[in-house]
Amino acid sequence: MSSEQGLFIGGEWIEPGGGHYEVIDPATEETVGLAPEASREQVYAAAACARDAFAGWSRTTPEERAAILDRAADVMQREFEPYARLAQRESGAPTGIARGMQVGVGIARFRRYARGALEPVETPLAPQINEAGPMGRAGVLGAVAVRRPVGVVTCITSYNNPWANPAGKVAPALAMGNTVVVKPAPQDPLSVYRMAEALAEAGVPAGVLNVVTGSAPGVGEAAVDSPDVDMVSFTGSTAVGRRIAEVCGRGMKRQLMELGGKGAAVVFDDADLDSAVMGIGTTFSFYSGQICTAPTRVIAQRGIYDRLVEKLAEYVGHLTVGDPKERGTVVGPVISAAHRDRVESYVELGKKEGARLVTGGERPAFDRGFYVAPTLFADCTNDMRVVREEIFGPVVVVVPFDEEEEGIALADDSDYGLLDYVWSGDVARAFRVAGRLRAGGVGINTIGRNMEAPFGGFKKSGVGRDVGSYALHAYSEIQSLVWPG
Repeated sequence: MSSEQGLFIGGEWIEPGGGHYEVIDPATEETVGLAPEASREQVYAAAACARDAFAGWSRTTPEERAAILDRAADVMQREFEPYARLAQRESGAPTGIARGMQVGVGIARFRRYARGALEPVETPLAPQINEAGPMGRAGVLGAVAVRRPVGVVTCITSYNNPWANPAGKVAPALAMGNTVVVKPAPQDPLSVYRMAEALAEAGVPAGVLNVVTGSAPGVGEAAVDSPDVDMVSFTGSTAVGRRIAEVCGRGMKRQLMELGGKGAAVVFDDADLDSAVMGIGTTFSFYSGQICTAPTRVIAQRGIYDRLVEKLAEYVGHLTVGDPKERGTVVGPVISAAHRDRVESYVELGKKEGARLVTGGERPAFDRGFYVAPTLFADCTNDMRVVREEIFGPVVVVVPFDEEEEGIALADDSDYGLLDYVWSGDVARAFRVAGRLRAGGVGINTIGRNMEAPFGGFKKSGVGRDVGSYALHAYSEIQSLVWPG
């Protein structure tokens, strides 16, 4: 029998009001553990504990908060191996990703925001000379803008990375002096409880961090609509984000939303095709395509169109699909049977819409596990649903174009605008095109990210920006102080 996990509320491990549910290993379909199903009352209690803890935590010195975040990172580093094994079992990630991109990045983000806690929060403003009038005598007014913590923040995290995504929310929120309620994705929540254990060992005061989970929608709803919550930070689908925004709007709660993506990779005739193929090919392998920043729409100029499709097909041929624990595995399973079925339904839809299936499209012949073959569609048009809708799996679609203006128009003909990409040997053109794309970020001849650069989306891809110092700003309010000079 797998161990039963308790909720973490007010610094204590609490028996869940709704019992437990199974967390399933996507590769083996075995039970990883039993996650707690919180009641609505328990979620409200967690937010109330965070509210009670806010006054004390927000008045701690930056040095105190930095020390706790650093000590938590030390605990995570000490427990690196068991944490990585758990993350792999929960998420189905290949070993390298579970170690480096999940737990490794989680630790790095705690280190980064330990430093971030020490960043200046005051911005001096130019003095203003006021003439005498109804508001008083003439004089000089000094002013300073100060960043203050928002209050109680609910962090609702995604299933594709049970360490980096929660760490990217929790660490900057705590660094700024906020208190937090975390509601992890139901598919892989156990890693977040290990994060809570690390923070508790590091000395975070009771109630500053609370973790509640559940497989039912009511848990997340309570974490959003609790009257004690001042802000919601959410990573997930645009559809869910819209519903959260409606609730936040009624309560005037602050929002930070990282939502869906359907990244366009605009590849020109003069591009380095090998570089473009390597970048686009990560869609097939990185998190098995379960990543909102992936270049899933390839907008390819006619001169290189056929060669690019051929090279992408060759790339897929070199990818090993299988058990994520096996050495050499590149593509693991998707998160669940339900999500596998969803991705496969899009593959069938693409065939019906008239897209040319170049490779993939079949279910890998494994006895167990939620596997989807890396799939490439060519000869697509922008009106196809497989081109317009987020699939969130190892599926890439290719659309041809002739002239630069057409390529820009096709790339921007999307509800989404998270991360786009441009490949061109003409650097001036690449920057020119990037500047016209309606996306929160644009990779130019790369898919790499600078982790100090602001991250977030245009259009239906989100609200607000985080990462680096921008995350500290996202979890703060601005207060103006004005005085006579």
